[in-house]
Amino acid sequence: MRYLMYYLIVINIAAWIMYGLDKWKAKSGAWRISERALLLVTLAGGSVGALAGMMLFRHKTRKAKFVVGVPVMLVIHCVIVAVIVIELLRG
Repeated sequence: MRYLMYYLIVINIAAWIMYGLDKWKAKSGAWRISERALLLVTLAGGSVGALAGMMLFRHKTRKAKFVVGVPVMLVIHCVIVAVIVIELLRG
């Protein structure tokens, strides 16, 4: 359980940084992080960081696959974590 917690912390920080970095790159006209990479880090467990990045940086908020997909992945991740915690508590 401890490793899952560490993993989720790291992947969410990474997602938040990636969304912020991509927004900064979009404003400066630099090379961008692909939408696929952003969605993959979100799918890999970074949904909280991705949603925070979208809201804080106002990034990808007009793209339906992000506006719908990120919250859906967040709900799915919450369910998965809840199931894991319940199973561990059952023991």
